[in-house]
Amino acid sequence: MSNRRKLIRTTFLSALLTVTLSGCAAALVGATAVGISAATDTRSVGTQIDDQTIEVRVITALKNDDRMDDSRVQVVSFNRSVLLLGQVTNSSLRELASHIVRNTKGVDRVHNELQVAPVISFGQISKDTYITSKIKAKFVANDKIKVSDIKVVTENGEVALMGLVDRDIAQLAIDIARNINGVTRVIDAFE
Repeated sequence: MSNRRKLIRTTFLSALLTVTLSGCAAALVGATAVGISAATDTRSVGTQIDDQTIEVRVITALKNDDRMDDSRVQVVSFNRSVLLLGQVTNSSLRELASHIVRNTKGVDRVHNELQVAPVISFGQISKDTYITSKIKAKFVANDKIKVSDIKVVTENGEVALMGLVDRDIAQLAIDIARNINGVTRVIDAFE
């Protein structure tokens, strides 16, 4: 069979399977995206799974503690280091959050950047999302930075950067983030 006929046959079978399994198509696309993300990440797949598990454990523990009800806490785990961003009503809740993270299985380090302040508005959350997208776009435009190596999280104008990168790349990323309009502070959580 010629190469062209093989290509046409393979394409036809792929299209047929896609139509036949249309309910599974979204799952296939999602699984492919996760696979690509996992393949380009500097962490091992095991560490990526550990980080996801840590995040779920910490978020669950925080949500199950009634004292944290009036708080907004973002939890990000990267290479078993946990970053806490957000707002709590008093310093004892800030310490409670650190305590919960430290006592979570698998956590090696805690970056507690929680602020004792009122919970931010939806408008500020939208601005933070925009800031994060501007920073990532600048990273993409820079040929020295591999975007998949750096996690960017913005909360109330404060940008936290996490990842496993050389110190020169970390400093470059910090400088880029620092010069984005709307950024009030850059948190260096690199390893």
